[in-house]
Amino acid sequence: MMPVLSRGKHRNAKRGACFMEMASYLAGEKWSDHPACTHGLLAAVARDVNDYVEDGARSRIVPLIPSVVGLTTDDPRADAWIAQEVALIALPIAPAPRQRVAAVGLVRCEEVLNDLEGRPTEAMRPEIRAALDAQPHARDWAYRFLRRGRSTSARSFNRRSAPVIARASVAGVAEALGEERDERLVGLLERVVVLCEERFPQAAMASSVVSAASPAERQRTRA
Repeated sequence: MMPVLSRGKHRNAKRGACFMEMASYLAGEKWSDHPACTHGLLAAVARDVNDYVEDGARSRIVPLIPSVVGLTTDDPRADAWIAQEVALIALPIAPAPRQRVAAVGLVRCEEVLNDLEGRPTEAMRPEIRAALDAQPHARDWAYRFLRRGRSTSARSFNRRSAPVIARASVAGVAEALGEERDERLVGLLERVVVLCEERFPQAAMASSVVSAASPAERQRTRA
């Protein structure tokens, strides 16, 4: 019997599973909600979506689990890519406090990517500028906040800032008004998985091979 997805962390499969615990099982890893097979920030987004969606909607994220097995990279840009994607989704719909975090996140992610990719520090891609301009109150607050100073270290950003941006943005989507809450959360996870498949192409290829094998076969391979 396969465990049923539910909120939170589970000691073992008999007690149920969250999205990432199921991924650890499919990967043939030790049972964990922080498996090595998935990029850390992608896994954090998946855990949050798993916990925010209602029980009736959680089955809709099950088909995404094989996609995250092996979906990881050492590219230092990955955390900014993921955090920025989630912030873009949250900015138009999140409550004001979460909008502000999303707006700050968009600017900081762009600065980090500019630094890593050799662009001018103040450069901003049109799609990011348009998203910010569509929410002028959050944009202006973000620029005032950032004038106080910020770390320019990509390593520090990946370790500290990116998780805050991503998790606050997921929470903002969960707190948005309207009846489409679960639809938006499922769509958010789908978009982030697709982004990672596009940006981590070799990992995505490995993921498709791994997901084709059974858990028992993967355990034998690891042995």
